[in-house]
Amino acid sequence: MTSILGISAYYHDSAAALVVDGKIVAAAQEERFTRKKHDHRFPIHAIEYCLKEAGLRKEQLDYVGFYDKPLLKFERLLETYLAYAPSGFQSFLRAMPVWLRQKLHLPREMRKALDGAYTKRFVFPEHHESHAASAFFPSPFQEAAVVTLDGVGEWATASWGVGRGNRVELSHELRFPHSLGLLYSAFTYYCGFKVNSGEYKLMGLAPYGEPRFFDTIMDNMVDLKEDGSFRLDMSYFNYCQGLTMTSERFHELLGRPPRTAEGKLDQEHMDVAASIQKVTEEIVLKICAHIHAETGMKQLCMAGGVALNCVANGRVLREGPFDDIWIQPAAGDAGGALGTALLIWYQLLDNERKAEKPDLQHASLLGPQAQDDDIKQYLDSRNAVYTRYDSGEEVVERVASLLAEENVVGWMQGRMEFGPRALGGRSIIGDARSEDMQTTMNLKIKFRESFRPFAPAILRERVDEYFEMRPNEDSPYMLLVAPVQEDKRHDMSEEQKKLFGIEKLKIKRSVVPAITHVDYSARVQTVDEVRNGRYYELIKRFEEKTGSPVIINTSFNVRGEPIVCTPNDAYRCFMGTHMDVLVIENYVLLKPDQPKENAENYLEEFALD
Repeated sequence: MTSILGISAYYHDSAAALVVDGKIVAAAQEERFTRKKHDHRFPIHAIEYCLKEAGLRKEQLDYVGFYDKPLLKFERLLETYLAYAPSGFQSFLRAMPVWLRQKLHLPREMRKALDGAYTKRFVFPEHHESHAASAFFPSPFQEAAVVTLDGVGEWATASWGVGRGNRVELSHELRFPHSLGLLYSAFTYYCGFKVNSGEYKLMGLAPYGEPRFFDTIMDNMVDLKEDGSFRLDMSYFNYCQGLTMTSERFHELLGRPPRTAEGKLDQEHMDVAASIQKVTEEIVLKICAHIHAETGMKQLCMAGGVALNCVANGRVLREGPFDDIWIQPAAGDAGGALGTALLIWYQLLDNERKAEKPDLQHASLLGPQAQDDDIKQYLDSRNAVYTRYDSGEEVVERVASLLAEENVVGWMQGRMEFGPRALGGRSIIGDARSEDMQTTMNLKIKFRESFRPFAPAILRERVDEYFEMRPNEDSPYMLLVAPVQEDKRHDMSEEQKKLFGIEKLKIKRSVVPAITHVDYSARVQTVDEVRNGRYYELIKRFEEKTGSPVIINTSFNVRGEPIVCTPNDAYRCFMGTHMDVLVIENYVLLKPDQPKENAENYLEEFALD
């Protein structure tokens, strides 16, 4: 038996993943255990979980890998600071202590974190090699083109190559400071959202605007070539030398300073978001067209933070030259931990790989599962009122009825998801036919901006009836945006067509309005019996009761917090919000039944948060 631990840490979304004899046994982000969103510290808790899931001790590990090369990254930082000196001295002073104390001594730090029990070698692939491995090796393809797009690794900001059998060979790369991920993050910062977490918000805001700054960006900031490579005019950006993303020249070009966090969002911010989203899509489409022309491959695998831009992904699938694409669900830095472990198993150790359908990612349900005794013990300790059902069929029947009555349900079933998306393991779900559900869930449950769209979970066999996708098109990881079918849309009046910005939210656009964005799009999750089990049965039963095979699926958390991991996390979120129902495995809890003091305590706690 060969056991391999992959680790990502210190930059964004630390994680651990464990592969045993080529099988992905466990993977999780540190944030889920520490409850600190995007926790970048060494993933001690995630490692402990992975080892426990596999029944292994630290000394039994055969290989441990880290997802990038710290010395090469340090070289890039030093060269960048020297190139811009004396500008950037404050940024230099802020970055150096943690590098000199910790990041330059990773083998020492890793041995310390593993309690000195692991005494064998450490493996350090390059950052984009880890991304590429995470994209190709779990995919259902025996061979495919591979592209990685993110902010920056060591020097590379994008790379492409080919995966065949048990090898991934990257042949081309784009280098820092020219980066699609950092370009998008600069506009995220400019629109007042937090870099490395607010990019989703920028993508969700884009359909409310018009891309009227597209030409301004392309004519001044970006020199785009036919092959998708580009150079940025760095006079518009500040991320090489400063503590901000954008420069005064950037602000002058767009005609105003950056929006402050939580400041008023107006139509111009929406237009800026629409513009950079269009720029991103055009670049990604050019890159993918070039890769197809160079490789002749029919399939494409994607990873890196930019691969989470599901609007661009949807266009690649619909308009691009590839027959199929597969995107790593944990496409960001967390997925690098998994890629590292798989790279060691296949490429370093030269083990055979056979592609399997649907894929080797196990629905990305790779985290911990709550056990019955632990659930009961916790709920009893809170004097919680619940009904425990003897079978999954009874749970499904009860919850389907509650959903049909427009209750909002916290759904905690099976293993926790690996990656940023809730996929039916730790989800908040509701009736997609409801006209008020989007606003209710955003403001009263998620405590987030009202413009944020929700994703549909739909039975895979019905997906082409509701969305412009092929029959039985696979989108299990919520990484593709597709238009709602014309016959499911509602026509708009002339008055409605004149509405701007957030006012567009008032319009009921389709038969499933709660998941239909203002541009008639939706971020689709297909649900099938093989991958999703009880979640599939729930939607199937809901369809039998209502005729609709579509429900809302959003992550089980509130703004600023990671997705819930334990029964404690789930009950706290349930009681601290206006959620109606909580389901943890076979336990069903209704809000009106809960002790009044629990509701008061948790509502007060969330208000303090």
